[in-house]
Amino acid sequence: MKSKSYYCGAWFEGENQGVEVRDAVNGEVICNVSSEGIDFEKMVQYARNVGGPALRELTIHERATALKNLGKYLMSKKDRYYEISSKTGATKLDGWVDIEGGLGTMFSYSGIARREFANEKFIVEGPPEPLSANGTFIGRHILTSKPGVSVHINAFNFPCWGMLEKIAPSLIAGVPVIVKPATVSAYLTQAMVEDIIDSGLLPEGSIQLICGGVGDLLNLLNEQDVVTFTGSASTGKKLRAHPNIIDNSIPFNMEADSLNCSILGETVDVEDPEFDLFIKEVSREMTVKAGQKCTAIRRIIVPANKVEAVSNALKARLDKITLGDPTAEGVRMGPLVGSSQRRDIRATVDQLAEHCEVIYGGNNAEMTLIGDNVDESAFYPPTLLYCAEPLTTDAPHSIEAFGPVSTIMPYNSIDEAIKISHLGRGSLVGSIVTYDDSEAAKIVMGAATYHGRMLILNRDCAKESTGHGSPLPSLVHGGPGRAGGGEELGGSRAIKHYMQRTAIQGSPTTLMAICREYVAGAKTTSSDKHPFRMYFEELKVGESLTTHRRTVTEADIVNFGCLSGDHFYAHFDEMAAKDSFFGQRVAHGYFIISAAAGMFVDPAPGPVIANYGLENLRFIEPVAIGDTIQVKITAKKKIKKDKRPDDKFTTGVVVWDVQVTNQHEDIVAIYDIMTLVERKEA
Repeated sequence: MKSKSYYCGAWFEGENQGVEVRDAVNGEVICNVSSEGIDFEKMVQYARNVGGPALRELTIHERATALKNLGKYLMSKKDRYYEISSKTGATKLDGWVDIEGGLGTMFSYSGIARREFANEKFIVEGPPEPLSANGTFIGRHILTSKPGVSVHINAFNFPCWGMLEKIAPSLIAGVPVIVKPATVSAYLTQAMVEDIIDSGLLPEGSIQLICGGVGDLLNLLNEQDVVTFTGSASTGKKLRAHPNIIDNSIPFNMEADSLNCSILGETVDVEDPEFDLFIKEVSREMTVKAGQKCTAIRRIIVPANKVEAVSNALKARLDKITLGDPTAEGVRMGPLVGSSQRRDIRATVDQLAEHCEVIYGGNNAEMTLIGDNVDESAFYPPTLLYCAEPLTTDAPHSIEAFGPVSTIMPYNSIDEAIKISHLGRGSLVGSIVTYDDSEAAKIVMGAATYHGRMLILNRDCAKESTGHGSPLPSLVHGGPGRAGGGEELGGSRAIKHYMQRTAIQGSPTTLMAICREYVAGAKTTSSDKHPFRMYFEELKVGESLTTHRRTVTEADIVNFGCLSGDHFYAHFDEMAAKDSFFGQRVAHGYFIISAAAGMFVDPAPGPVIANYGLENLRFIEPVAIGDTIQVKITAKKKIKKDKRPDDKFTTGVVVWDVQVTNQHEDIVAIYDIMTLVERKEA
């Protein structure tokens, strides 16, 4: 059986036998993987000319909704993926992280895009930047979809999650993808891509798949394309140095395996809950996916006087780890992804053993394997080493056994623990287990520059903590130095990675027309019809209303204070107010915005359904007794919402710019309000 690639709208089998891929559990041949015969130039052009234009015709919300629906569809197929996943050596728990964790990331990105971005084909980033004295010349930043392709080169350990966490932000950004999974587990990625194609939920050309080598693909990319890589630091460095990537300044994001550490605080006693949490976390990171995680704990940094206690506790816990067929009952750790991976680990453990002491497991350890028809050629036991002099030995800070292998290292002070953590020369994640917040703060401030993420674990957060090794969609995943110097995930940052940020400069009116967002100083329009009487489609950005005037009285202040319970001296104490910053009694700020609402709201039933919220409130000038206020509201931005099955109305959100001025035309308050407005269209 041959694996298949998908390109130019069709499935394709390689023209030669390619690489033989075997079941990690029993050694039986699953398939042969080859991309021989793919016309990579046609593949790239298909993405640029078919997939890209189709994606860019959709708004960001439409792309995000398509991903949400795709996630639901793939979730209905998950049992198939679990069955296939076991052939890679993954237990049900390992598979859950890869399969449902990946789909969860897709759902998260769909939500992030629909919450944080307008329902447009582009993104407006940040507030307007004033560039002139009189406000007739301003600047803004916009992000637009690159008319290229993103190439994702993924590692073998997460054939589903590794693909999904990259394609989700890319597709939302409007950029089609070419996915290149690692050969040894490509058959699982292929199975999921088959269902993606069959679903018909993405525009044709949005996703293509390479099972096998990439041929001359990197030579065919240009400045509008993006390459992301996950895998070994050595392979990543070679790809990043590709002449075409350098010549065309092609964005290259690298997330590499690193020698991540976990530090046990020196204030932690053996009897403390934190000690048990530390042992559980280290053991879990050693054995989940058989230690084949880029975030796994490779260096266990502990107080010198607790080395024996930590060693004994870890050995006792690892003794309970059962190895074998991941589908067999009671098995907690499966094999490595293949026999070649085992050979690599045995070689690196031999290297480490020249500088460290093997205190548990190792190359000569006996293994009892559970399950029928189990071939031990891909299995490797959990292994602990001990490095007595971590400050003078480089080996455990530079040699990584990509499996269930970790090294215990002693420290004599917090400063020394921080120094040891630096020796990994950059990692994806470091964790600290302590109940002493000052100790945690010192370690974070001392070690943060060497880590992309830091987890502080203690009894208060342990129950809900996602753990040392779990990258989250809303947080940055990546790290400095050895870890590749790149960033994945991180909420909206990941989407923006696939878009071009451009500074635009011009008049407020021109930039309003381009960005479809009102800015101060732009020309506004108004009519006899109150804007709150207009349906979503009728409202134009820049539609404005200036209200009648209202003079603030002492009675207003007294009544509002009695109603709200706010009797702050500046509102009620004549003498104290006179000596204060204000020099006299002033109205409550919240009275001003309440009065403003009464001035600009049309009270009769109409298309405006509800106030959706208030943002960016600033009180600029105080309002004293006898001052007269007036309000100007302007339609600032429109966001069309998708109608859900239980929604009574089809709606959109209108963001209004609100300015409250006094009798001198000085602004006293500015803010945005959001209203839910009915749409005429179904």
